[in-house]
Amino acid sequence: MRFFLFLLAVLVLAGCQGTGSERVPDGTLNIVATTSMLADLARTVGGDAVTVTGLMGPGVDPHLYKASEGDVSRMAGADLILYNGLHLEGKMAEVLEQMGRRDIRTEAVAEVIAPEKRLASSNYAGNHDPHIWFDVSLWQEAAAALAEILAAAAPAQAATFRSRADAYQAELDSLDAYVRARLAEVPEAQRILITSHDAFGYFGRAYGFEVRGLQGLSTATEAGTADVQALVDLVVARQIPAMFVESSVSERGIRAVREAVQAQGFEVRIGGTLYGDALGDAGTPEGTYLGMVRHNVDTIVAGLTPAAP
Repeated sequence: MRFFLFLLAVLVLAGCQGTGSERVPDGTLNIVATTSMLADLARTVGGDAVTVTGLMGPGVDPHLYKASEGDVSRMAGADLILYNGLHLEGKMAEVLEQMGRRDIRTEAVAEVIAPEKRLASSNYAGNHDPHIWFDVSLWQEAAAALAEILAAAAPAQAATFRSRADAYQAELDSLDAYVRARLAEVPEAQRILITSHDAFGYFGRAYGFEVRGLQGLSTATEAGTADVQALVDLVVARQIPAMFVESSVSERGIRAVREAVQAQGFEVRIGGTLYGDALGDAGTPEGTYLGMVRHNVDTIVAGLTPAAP
């Protein structure tokens, strides 16, 4: 399969004429974005000056995603390809590399974050946690960087991109304030977030939560019996009231932990579904970054806050 995709990419790209910048007809950029978070960011900053195709829809796990023939064709026809980077789209690395070699502008947006601000990977030595969007301040940096990426690709629209990015920064300031105010409702002793995989490290660092994931940073790594037992012991010892499943990861693992906890005589709830590696359905509040973050925070607070008498 990998060889087939590699060969297909080369064949499709061989027929393309000119570089990405030469294919921009009137300042309108044709963008392909891997994740739904990046597609939302590109539409927000780009506005009417861009058309955006997102490859990964709701509930799609980017760690396991493999590019289809249609994806390769869409990328080959793009003026700009946006991907997260930091090994999030691990199974697309070969295709993305080939696109870059054919003079299609490709940008790894998460890699604009300075190395000293990145979290180390818990799975692979020397790598970094790719889930930067869970810290709103880092997403602000990504938005500012994207405005410059778009400005370089379509200079005639540079002022528009920067203006829209500035307006979005104000929305993200408000979002960050909302997150902090809501999370302050959770008692300090209950600020432990347990999820299906270790995607919320930046969230924990930014907002003062201890974070544990059943699986590691990449869902390509399966949780073993020892991982389940370690989480069971933690929940029982700390009397954690709720754990959370994720929209893009199977619920099986977390539900197995819950059953094992119950077998030890403690009741832990499934506090709800969080959007981890993908946004919600288009047209819903959770289908945007702003709505996704608010949903996650509201769900976490509801799950970890003691019920009113």
